[in-house]
Amino acid sequence: MKILIISTLYPPHVIGGAEKAAAELAEALVRRGHAVVVVSLHPESNEVVEDRNGVRIYRLPMDNFYWPFGRQDKPSILRRFAWHIREMWNPVAARRIGRILDTEKPDVVNTHNVCGFSIATWREVKRRKVRLVHTLHDYYLMCSNGRLFRKDRNCEKRCLSCTFLTLNRRRSSRLPDAVVSVSQHALDEHIRRQYLQDVPTTVIYNIQGGTKPSNPQRKEAGSLFNGVVFGFIGRLEQEKGIETLLEATKHLNRSNWILKVAGRGLMGYIQNLRRTYSDPRIEWMGFIDSSEFYSSVDAVVIPSLWAEPLPYVVVESLHAGKSLICALSGGIPEIARLSKMVEFFPAGNANVLAEKMNLALALPREWRENQRPDASRLGAFLEENVVERYLREYALKKTTGSDVQPVALGEESDSA
Repeated sequence: MKILIISTLYPPHVIGGAEKAAAELAEALVRRGHAVVVVSLHPESNEVVEDRNGVRIYRLPMDNFYWPFGRQDKPSILRRFAWHIREMWNPVAARRIGRILDTEKPDVVNTHNVCGFSIATWREVKRRKVRLVHTLHDYYLMCSNGRLFRKDRNCEKRCLSCTFLTLNRRRSSRLPDAVVSVSQHALDEHIRRQYLQDVPTTVIYNIQGGTKPSNPQRKEAGSLFNGVVFGFIGRLEQEKGIETLLEATKHLNRSNWILKVAGRGLMGYIQNLRRTYSDPRIEWMGFIDSSEFYSSVDAVVIPSLWAEPLPYVVVESLHAGKSLICALSGGIPEIARLSKMVEFFPAGNANVLAEKMNLALALPREWRENQRPDASRLGAFLEENVVERYLREYALKKTTGSDVQPVALGEESDSA
């Protein structure tokens, strides 16, 4: 089978988990003898075709006003608005996709993220009568920033700007022949807001299984550290809850702790955080390899304010055998409950988070022990299982309805 995967970003251009998931799936499909082509974006002005681990990759320029990913500055509101206007339907990007489709002639197209290409991508696929499978990694179909998060809170109803800027996406959400969601939570959010009508849907978690558990014993400052090394890894931004975590450190009633913060963000924002939270036990690691991070911490804190569909860090932490302290937000609890050692707290509540961290500090040995779940509990993330389920979605003929019955949340959808 020839499979064409469309992903906004693709390694080595990595900002979040979606591009990691797309790459893991692409290379796993190649290992099973399938031909895989990836189309992604890069910050250059030219088109590049290359091979990476058996995957043919088309890297295309961003046909919009600026490159929005991994910036150290924030464009003006007018430039951002203009960017989103073009993102509503980008005919230039669509033509590039159409040309590649005509060249490669895939049996199926699997879109992971189309931000930067626009929803016009789907129309090009359907015009050629190629089976289209879309994987939900975020809330792009409903929200201009893909997060359903604004002014420090998750959006129960969409704002006027998102209603306008995503005007064509609800109807277009019927175009895929099948939709895969990386979590039940993300799928439920789309269903309750009346997206994906009459489209078969299912939940398939991302492949993850390569992070090895690390030795829970470590030496800090030349001697055995009789405490807990907490860790945060991810984008350093408000919606990730980093301020909640840093504020919680002010309420810890023991001194036997270290907090390691790994990740990147806006330079001015990070500088302000470092000035405000200057405790020497907080170590700012910058952008580092995830294996290096997990080998240096005991417990991973995931304090996200926004309802993340499925943070990659949750699954990586499980496979690394790390204890977890997680916000009750989005799809986080859905996966974190697989952990042998996990505590939850209301998203944004620094006091309750501090209480959970204090529980760990009172029992440091237990929290440092390897907490890797039994293999049977992690089966849904194994490569062979994920690939087999995707291949079934790729091969299925179009039907109506859903093979997953979403949980009724008892709330009316917004009017847009």
